[in-house]
Amino acid sequence: MSEEAPAPAPAPKPAPAPPAQALRKGSPVARALLLAYTVLIVYASWFPFSGWQNQGLSPLIFLEWTTLPRYWTGFDAGINVIGYIPFGMLLVYAMRPKVTGFLAFLLASLAGMLVSGAMEAVQTYLPTRVSSNLDFYTNTLGSVIGALIGGLTAKKLMDSSNAYKLRQQWFAQHGSQGMVLVALWPLTQIYPQGFLFGLGQLLPILSEWLSELLDMEIDLASMVRPEATLTVEQYWLSETIVTACGMVGAALTLLCILRKPAPRAPLVALLVGAAVLVKSLSTALQLGPDAAFAWVTPGAQAGFLIGVIMLGGLIFAPHVAQRRLAVATLLLSLLIVNTTPTNPYFSETLQNWAQGKFLNFYGAAQFLSLAWPLAALWYLCLPSHKLNKETRETPVK
Repeated sequence: MSEEAPAPAPAPKPAPAPPAQALRKGSPVARALLLAYTVLIVYASWFPFSGWQNQGLSPLIFLEWTTLPRYWTGFDAGINVIGYIPFGMLLVYAMRPKVTGFLAFLLASLAGMLVSGAMEAVQTYLPTRVSSNLDFYTNTLGSVIGALIGGLTAKKLMDSSNAYKLRQQWFAQHGSQGMVLVALWPLTQIYPQGFLFGLGQLLPILSEWLSELLDMEIDLASMVRPEATLTVEQYWLSETIVTACGMVGAALTLLCILRKPAPRAPLVALLVGAAVLVKSLSTALQLGPDAAFAWVTPGAQAGFLIGVIMLGGLIFAPHVAQRRLAVATLLLSLLIVNTTPTNPYFSETLQNWAQGKFLNFYGAAQFLSLAWPLAALWYLCLPSHKLNKETRETPVK
């Protein structure tokens, strides 16, 4: 009687490969971020978009100069380099997986150089801006550094790291646009505002545009609220409401794109903490280190506390309710910001604002502060939220 042969040992399981769909389509978040960052670069480079004229200069005159500009600082040069590093990185990330390796680095570097050159060339038609060979060189250097960093980190960050797994587990399937929007919210605090988290002050800008267009003095704010005078207590109340609504609106926008397993409270705290940090750092650079917390007013403190209490009750509310309340709070904040007269104390504070350090990013920072609430309202009304509702409760394998 023959002995029974032993069963063969099971073959080792192969290591799980990155999702084929993710590798094939790439990262929509990276592409959306690249688009948003490109818009910011254009806005920062061509601000204030007025006074266009042919000054009789070659658009490429900055390439003809062999000496550096007379007036420049190391701070400005460093900011130009740093400003284009994310651009180079995002270019590499956005091209993946179709273009990778050295070719991605080369194309991203060339694209950064071309974009920087285009920005400088168009500035020759703006009398308030000066094209500079130093800006071109430093921006190009930033793109090259960013492309190098992107090339070295793309595979680890986008193909096989835990970042993609967390993206799938924590965020809704169609939440890429919302992720970009939420990531930009802390940066809106760079531009000085009359209210903490008070974004979207559109009436002064629209008044200025209409005044130039019609060649007459137009003040839309005074038309909406004629002869409005507020007491100190009323200013505090307005700031309290704006601070609470601004913080709650941004936090609810984040909650609308989170899946059930996501750590909601820590992510909301991280978002608000990042905004406060950016606000403090930018205020310190603009007004001096002693004024880093000048924004901590009684109205801001009360609004912050109310916002925390509101979020404590809404953080686990149904997503439909969160989305509707996000729209309501953002609309209320926009209404009060645009109808409340300028605080005299804030106007006096702006006189000490060291704008020169942020001249290149003044326009971009202002654009972010104006456009963010409008972009958030647009996103919150997109039909993709219905698609997210169908997959939000589905566990990710």
